[in-house]
Amino acid sequence: MFQIFRDHWPNYLIEAWGLGTFMVSAGVFATLLYAENSPLSFPHPLLRDLVMGLGMGGTAIAIIYSPWGKRSGAHINPAVTLTFFHLNKIAAWDAFFYILFQFIGALAGVLLVAVALGSPFQEAPVNYVVTVPGQWGWPAALVAEFTISFVLMTMVLWVSNTPQIARLTGLFSGILVTLYVVFSAPISGFGMNPARTFGSALPAQTWTAFWIYYFAPPLAMLLAADLYQRITKMRSHSICSKLCPNGETPCISPICCSACDQVIRPWRQKEKVDAIS
Repeated sequence: MFQIFRDHWPNYLIEAWGLGTFMVSAGVFATLLYAENSPLSFPHPLLRDLVMGLGMGGTAIAIIYSPWGKRSGAHINPAVTLTFFHLNKIAAWDAFFYILFQFIGALAGVLLVAVALGSPFQEAPVNYVVTVPGQWGWPAALVAEFTISFVLMTMVLWVSNTPQIARLTGLFSGILVTLYVVFSAPISGFGMNPARTFGSALPAQTWTAFWIYYFAPPLAMLLAADLYQRITKMRSHSICSKLCPNGETPCISPICCSACDQVIRPWRQKEKVDAIS
């Protein structure tokens, strides 16, 4: 364990930084857009939600394609890490520290915004950007959280392991985040991430239907991974565990590196052909 930690601690810190950055962005955007007496006004609530979605989608894309995101794989979600662990793409201790630092990063990001913005962020309607069921209650929130998690992981596996479009995985992820903020947030608060939900719930002391956000995303993503393998007949060693497959940084697992190479090789061949022509 200690040797693994010494070798991979930068990746763990990147995961904390990634989710922490996402939470800072969420807190700032939510406060600017939704807090009482906000200087920003919109002619229609849907437009305000769209701006929030674009802000969060853009933040996700920036994290995934950043040099640090390319190194750790930009999981920034325990459900994503658990899924790749289930697919034997990340070792047990690496998965443990990824998840631990994701929780730390989420909480640190929320506390940082709380200190910087104070009551507008801490009080209703922003309330530490907690994730709670909307007006349709916990059944609708459960369905929403399961669905968006299932769709996200299905997309990640299909796109990241298709050489022609693998480099667009992060872009598609950001687009889904944008859509989820607009259409899922009113139903479930858009959690899809146990660490993200915990980071807001602890300082807010709001645990409404917390079990939904704790269990639904991992179960949905694990189901998506199993169905993907059954449908494609792809073995786990051929699957890349990064949300940004790239040849610039080594993967945390040598097995994953070989999978990334299979995905990346066609890009390099095409780039050589284009350069010659």
